[in-house]
Amino acid sequence: MRQIAPAALAALLGLFTLSDAAAQAWPQKPVKIIVAFTAGGTTDVLARTVSARLADKLKQSFVIENKPGAGGNIGTELVVRAPADGYTLIVNSVGPMAVNATLYGNLPYNPLTDLVPIVQIADVPNVLVVPPGAGVKDMEAFLAYAKKNNGQLNYGSTGIGTSSHLSGYMLASRAGFEATHVPYKGAEALKDLLAGRIQFMFATIPSVIAHIKAGTLVAIAVTSTKRSRSMPDVPTVAEKGFPGFEAGSWFGFFGPKGTPREVVDTLNKAVNEIIVEKDVESRMVEQGADPVDRTPERFGAFVKSEHDKWAKVVKESGAKVE
Repeated sequence: MRQIAPAALAALLGLFTLSDAAAQAWPQKPVKIIVAFTAGGTTDVLARTVSARLADKLKQSFVIENKPGAGGNIGTELVVRAPADGYTLIVNSVGPMAVNATLYGNLPYNPLTDLVPIVQIADVPNVLVVPPGAGVKDMEAFLAYAKKNNGQLNYGSTGIGTSSHLSGYMLASRAGFEATHVPYKGAEALKDLLAGRIQFMFATIPSVIAHIKAGTLVAIAVTSTKRSRSMPDVPTVAEKGFPGFEAGSWFGFFGPKGTPREVVDTLNKAVNEIIVEKDVESRMVEQGADPVDRTPERFGAFVKSEHDKWAKVVKESGAKVE
């Protein structure tokens, strides 16, 4: 027994070493990244930008699959139901993760408990934009314009309960004017804003930054707590008399509940390294996204705080989608 024991111990230690190496070897096959929105949108662009670098860094394919529908719920539920092995993940955003649980009365999963926060990619502030024909260039003039035309203005959004919609509701409520919300699908809202058929809109910076630079839209204020690195000359709504006003979008990786910690740690480290690479960071900022470096725990706490914040706003607004 004394002769066998050392050999058995060595074999056992070798087994543990092999198991540990296998766990650390993720990914060993292509990783599917679900995007719960259409191709070409902000979520899709950020997912593709980071996934391309992940493929280089981790020496494995990261394949984007777009599964749009129901405000992001279809793609999100697909990942909730997927095996928790690290090979089906999602790049998701504020809507499905923080708004929809209150907005939709029959959501068949809980985004806070059925998904694991892995790593944030970026914050993407909304920006209040108006067509040049409105004749306003700053927040003071916009508020005077809105109050003068109280109840007569229309504002667009990318859908009921989106951060675009709720940003408009929050500003009107806090500033003391009334405006009619007109929900759209996709880029139709921007087309009507450019044509002057609606009078203002909160839009993600990437979706309108080209128009702002071209002068076909006027940027009034951004919804982040700090000025956006993409448009440092544009003030925040908060600094224009509305302290605490924060209503932007954000994006990050999530996995099904039970995703191995080794996968979470590997992906968190890799993405945090990628978003500070000079060319990636500068491209993201140029497009209107502010890269954010967070641990899984800090990202999870942030998602929970966003969920609680938006639950109150959705209830106050009366927005509901069945």
